Amino acid sequence: MDIYKLLRARLIYLVMYGTVSALRYIYMAITKGAKKAVRSSERKRVYNIRTTGAMRDVVKDIKKAIVAGKGAEAKAMLPAAYKAIDKAAKRGVIKDNTAGRKKSRLSAAIKKATTK
Repeated sequence: MDIYKLLRARLIYLVMYGTVSALRYIYMAITKGAKKAVRSSERKRVYNIRTTGAMRDVVKDIKKAIVAGKGAEAKAMLPAAYKAIDKAAKRGVIKDNTAGRKKSRLSAAIKKATTK
């Protein structure tokens, strides 16, 4: 197999599974400042993915607990969800109103599950 085809296949795999940003290879930076911007945006992208994933995991766990009928367990997980949502909003991964809406809907769902 041609070495370039092998490298291209490996690159496509990395881009598909989110370990490497596609923009870095599609639009090659030319100036020194543009190269630095690509590096910093790559770091920010990884951080944003990690923060979003942590937030989604906690929210998903609470929703699963609510569906399973474990309202008290969901209520105990609420501070962790608030922390993850607030951290994402503070960093700019989500907007402040989005964070407020998520927290409000979570608490309303828990309240509805516990009052039944």
